[in-house]
Amino acid sequence: MDFIHNNILSLILFSPMLAALVVMLLPGENKDLVRRVAFALSLLPFALTLVAWFGFGAAPEVDGFRMQEQHVWYPAINSSYHLGVDGLSLSMVLLTTLLTPLALLASFSVEERVKPYMALFLALETGMLGVFLSLDLLLFFLFWEIGLVPMYFLIDQWGSKGGERELWNGIKIPSRRYAAFKFMVYTMVGSLGLLLAVQLLGVVAGSFDLLALYESWPALSGTLFGYEMGTIKAVAFWAFAIAFAVKVPIWPFHTWLPDAHTEAPTAGSMILAGVLLKLGAYGFLRLVLPLYPEQAQQYAPVLALLATAAIIFGAFSAFAQNDFKRLVAYSSVNHMGFVVLGIAAAAFAAGTESAVIAVNGAVLQMFNHGISAAAMFFMVGIIYERTHTRDLNAWGGLFAIVPLFGALLILSSMASLGLPGLNGFVSEFLVVRGAWPIFTQYTALSMLGLLFTGAYILKGISKTLHGPLNEKWKGHFADVTRRELLVLSPLVVLMLWLGIWPAWLLDVINQAVLKIFG
Repeated sequence: MDFIHNNILSLILFSPMLAALVVMLLPGENKDLVRRVAFALSLLPFALTLVAWFGFGAAPEVDGFRMQEQHVWYPAINSSYHLGVDGLSLSMVLLTTLLTPLALLASFSVEERVKPYMALFLALETGMLGVFLSLDLLLFFLFWEIGLVPMYFLIDQWGSKGGERELWNGIKIPSRRYAAFKFMVYTMVGSLGLLLAVQLLGVVAGSFDLLALYESWPALSGTLFGYEMGTIKAVAFWAFAIAFAVKVPIWPFHTWLPDAHTEAPTAGSMILAGVLLKLGAYGFLRLVLPLYPEQAQQYAPVLALLATAAIIFGAFSAFAQNDFKRLVAYSSVNHMGFVVLGIAAAAFAAGTESAVIAVNGAVLQMFNHGISAAAMFFMVGIIYERTHTRDLNAWGGLFAIVPLFGALLILSSMASLGLPGLNGFVSEFLVVRGAWPIFTQYTALSMLGLLFTGAYILKGISKTLHGPLNEKWKGHFADVTRRELLVLSPLVVLMLWLGIWPAWLLDVINQAVLKIFG
C-alpha cells in the first residue's frame, strides 16, 4: 500500500499505456476479448484516481500542490520528472479517467482493427493525463504532443466512411483524412511557437520546473539579447496563448473543430469534446496566467472579446446546421467560450472576489461541458448507427418509438442548455456572475449567444423527437440497449448531482483557485 500511495500519480499516468501494451499482445482475431480487456484495464486509472481523490485532503501540501513526485530526468538542462496535483488538475484527471472507460464501452460496436483502436485510445489517455499532472514545463510539452498522434489516427483510420474534400489544386482525399490532417496541422502550428517559448523560459530562468518558474520568471527584468524583458515576455505570452487558443478552440482558431468532430468515430468525439478541448483552457490557467500576470492583464480584453465572439458565433453556427453532429460540434465552441470568458476575467482582475467566482465557474464549466458534450455526441452516435444519417430533416417524431432514447436526449440537451437544476446552469451562472463586474459589455453581449443556445438545442430536439413520425423508421429503430445505457448512466447521474450539489467538486476546485488567483 505504501508503494501505491507514494507513486499514485505515476500509476495513474502510466497505467493506461501499460494497458495499451497488454491489449497489443492479445490475439487480434478475438475481438470480444480485446474489447473486454481494454475496458477492464481502463477502469484501473479511474480506480486509482478515486484513491487520490479521497486521499487528497490528507496529503501534505507543498507550494499549493499535493501528492508530488519528483525524480531526476534530464539534469543537464535542469528538467525533472515532476508530477503533482491541486484541485484544478485533480478535477481534470477525474474527468479524463471517467470518460475514457465510457468511450471504450461506447466503442464496442467498432469491428475494424479493434486491437489498435483500443490501444490508441489507452495511449491517448496517458497523453492527456500527462498534461494535467506535469509540474515540469518540458514534461508538459512532451505529453501535450503525445496526445496528438493517437487522435490523428483515430480520426484518419476509424472516422466516417464516404465523402471527399479538396485539399489543394484539385487533389481530393477522404473527408476523414482531411479532418485528421487539418486537426494535426492546426495543433502543430500552435505547438511550434509553444516549443520555442518553452525553450526560452528554460534557458533564461535556468529551470523547467513550474514551481521555480512561478517564482522567478514573472520577476525577471532588464534586457536580454538586446531586447527589453517586457518585449520578450510579450512574445512568449502570445506563443503560449495562441497554442492554447487553437486547442480550446477560441474563435477564429476554431475551424478545425467541426470537421474533426464530424469525421471522428463516436468515442473519438466524446473524448475530443470531453477532454482534449480542456487541455487548452488548462494551459491558460496553469501556465499563461501565473507566468505572465502583467501580459495577461494587458491583453485580457482581447481574450474576452474573442471569448464573446466564440459564444455568439458558435451559437449562431450551431443553429444553422442540419447535420446533428456538426450542430453539437459548434455548440462546443459556444460553451468553451464561457470558459475563456471566465479566464479573461481572472486575468484582468486577479485577486478580486469576482475573479475568483469567474475562475471557479470556468473550471466547473470545463468539467460540466465534458460530461454533457460526451453524452450528446454519444446520443448522436446512437441514432447514426441506427439510421446511417445525421441529417435532422431525415428524422422526426422518434419519441413515439424510442421513448427512453428521447428522454435521455432531452435531459442531456437541457444540461447542455444550462437548465436550472442541471450541471450546466451552475457553471455558466458563476462565469456570468464573476465576469459581469469586470467585462460588463462583453458579458451582456454573450447573453445573445446564450439565447441562441436555447434555439439550437430546441431545434435539435424538435427535429429529432417531435413532429410527424417518419414512417421509414417504424419497426427499424430500436431503443437504447443495455450497453448504451451503461455508458449514459454515469453521465446522467453527474448532470443531476452537479446540478443539485456542486459543492463536492467546487470545494476542491476553489482551493486551487484561491491559491492561484485569490
